[in-house]
Amino acid sequence: MDYGEFSKRFSTISGINIVPFLEGTREIDWKGLDDNVEFLLQNGIEVIVPNGNTGEFYALTIEEAKQVATRVTELVNGRATVVAGIGYSVDTAIELGKSAIDSGADCVMIHQPVHPYITDAGAVEYYRNIIEALDAPSIIYFKDAHLSDDVIKELAPLDKLVGIKYAINDIQRVTQVIRAVPKSSNVAFICGTAEKWAPFFYHAGAVGFTSGLVNVFPQKSFALLEALEEGNQEKIWDVWEDVVPFEDLRAKHNNGNNVVIIKEAMEQLGLRAGVTREPVNPLSPNDRLELEELLKSWNTQEVR
Repeated sequence: MDYGEFSKRFSTISGINIVPFLEGTREIDWKGLDDNVEFLLQNGIEVIVPNGNTGEFYALTIEEAKQVATRVTELVNGRATVVAGIGYSVDTAIELGKSAIDSGADCVMIHQPVHPYITDAGAVEYYRNIIEALDAPSIIYFKDAHLSDDVIKELAPLDKLVGIKYAINDIQRVTQVIRAVPKSSNVAFICGTAEKWAPFFYHAGAVGFTSGLVNVFPQKSFALLEALEEGNQEKIWDVWEDVVPFEDLRAKHNNGNNVVIIKEAMEQLGLRAGVTREPVNPLSPNDRLELEELLKSWNTQEVR
C-alpha cells in the first residue's frame, strides 16, 4: 500500500457516527445505527469513524465494539473510508484492530490510553506495538496535554502511521509539532476538536477535521470545509460564528455534554439517536431549551 497516498484521504471531514441505545434496556439499536451511517453517506461524508468517543466507545463491551465496526464497514461497503476506533490494553487494541480489518475496515484509530500512569516512552511503545502488529494504516488519537509532542515526532517515521488526530487546543503547540514532522512522512494532521477549532488548526497545517455536527447539520460542516479550502476568510468566520454556540454546548460540564447534545439534536430533528449510556447522563432542562432555540434558528436559515 502507498501509505503516503492513503493519508490524503483525511483532507476532509472525518464523521464520528453515534451509536443509538434503546430506552430502558440501553441495548444497541442496530436499525438506528444503520440509519445514522446511511445519513452520513447520503450527505457526502467520505471518512466515517465507528467507535469514536462520540460513538461512546468506552461504554461498549469489547464484543459490541467489534460488532459496531463490522456493521458500519459492511453498510458503508466501499462508499467511504472506514476508520475503526480501537483501544484499551495493547492486546485488546490489537484484537479489536484485527477484527475490524478482517471485516473490511480501511484503517484504525488508536485511542489514547486511559491508564492513570502514562509516560512519553510508555505511550510511544503502546502506539508502536499496536501499529506494527496490524496490517493496515493507523491514526493515533492524541489528546492528553501532559504528554509531550515528542511522542508524535518519534512515531512519525513509521510507514503505517498515516494520521494524527490532534485534540489539544493549543495553537502554538500544534503549529510547532506540525512543522517539526517532516513533510516526507505519511502523517496527515487532523483537527480532533471539531468545527470550533478547525480554522485555527487548518491555518497551522492540519488538513481536515473531525465532526459530530455532521450527524445533525452536515451542510454547516461542509460549508466550513469549503471555505477553508478556498481560503475565503469572510465565509470561514461567518460559518465558525454560526457553529460555535453548538460546540460550546457540547463543551459544557468539562465536555460532559459532548455526546448527549448530538443525540438530543438528532432526536429533536426527527433523526434516530436514542439515549446515552452511563456515565453520560441526559441533557439538563436548561441545556435542552438552549439547544432547541439554536436548532430553530438554524432551521429558519434553511440549511437542511
